[in-house]
Amino acid sequence: MSIVAIAKRAGVSTATVSRVINGSAPVRPEARQRVEAAIEQLGYRPNLLARNLRTAKSRLLLTLVPDFGNPFYAEIVRGIDSVARREGYHVLLCDTSAGLSDERTYFDLLRNHMADGAICLDPDTIQKTLAAEATDLFWVACCEYDQDAPVPFVGIDNARAAFDAVSYLIERGHRRIAFINSDERFLYSRQRRAGYLDALHAHGLEAPEGGIITTLGLTYEHGRRAVADMHAAGSRLDAIFAVSDTLAIGAMQGVRDAGLAVPKDVAVMGFDNIPMATMVQPELSTVGQPMWQIGETAATLLLQRMSNPDAEVAGVVLEHQLVIRGSA
Repeated sequence: MSIVAIAKRAGVSTATVSRVINGSAPVRPEARQRVEAAIEQLGYRPNLLARNLRTAKSRLLLTLVPDFGNPFYAEIVRGIDSVARREGYHVLLCDTSAGLSDERTYFDLLRNHMADGAICLDPDTIQKTLAAEATDLFWVACCEYDQDAPVPFVGIDNARAAFDAVSYLIERGHRRIAFINSDERFLYSRQRRAGYLDALHAHGLEAPEGGIITTLGLTYEHGRRAVADMHAAGSRLDAIFAVSDTLAIGAMQGVRDAGLAVPKDVAVMGFDNIPMATMVQPELSTVGQPMWQIGETAATLLLQRMSNPDAEVAGVVLEHQLVIRGSA
């Protein structure tokens, strides 16, 4: 089946059919409707490889994610995909395990024109290296970013968000507030730690002895074990702030394992506002990130940069919000 048959069925030129299929130029609504009807009736499927060879574009965007198992990334990817689909692109999801060698492998797809652009959610330490190595490639930083790097970025102010969360716990009367952190290769981890400590110091408090735990992962079990380690160290706590909802939900179980209740004995505050936060009892109080909007913005910035390589594309810092539920 060729566009010649489509054109004949729709009563238009082959150029009009090409414009409808490729979205390369405006087409009158009535002509577009006839072409789309003919495509449906004849079961036409475009030869993407041939089109890509003609246009020198793959219509493929890479989304580089450090951990598929973290539900935080799912909503961001959906936001990216919504913009990509609307603009005629497909998204390839790449699990890098936060490793530089895997990042470089995927960036080789850009160098070899097998993909048009990339959205990188890996640690800022990796992004700094890539920024120096890939100045001529189209990519943007998402969640993790270096404001001084010549790469468009989108994220939130993690330090301020953590400050707000811990300040809320303090205003609720909590004084012995523990902190469960994650891998400090990630910028968000270092920034949220700084926000936690700044909030304590701003209210004349210190971190409780044994009350700061850094985990090697973001699973529910990591959060549960962190609380067990705190109790084993003799930490006396009345609240816990965790850098992710998965850690916080695990911490809630860790509190119960110790024979205590949430929030009566220990309040728990998470970060991200993943869907699971409303599926536990009590429901988890957390810092809400606009995950879908982060993904949409990242894809929009990437497409802007691809369409006009010489234009300066500014970074975007989005707002967070405290989502107060039953756990704190």
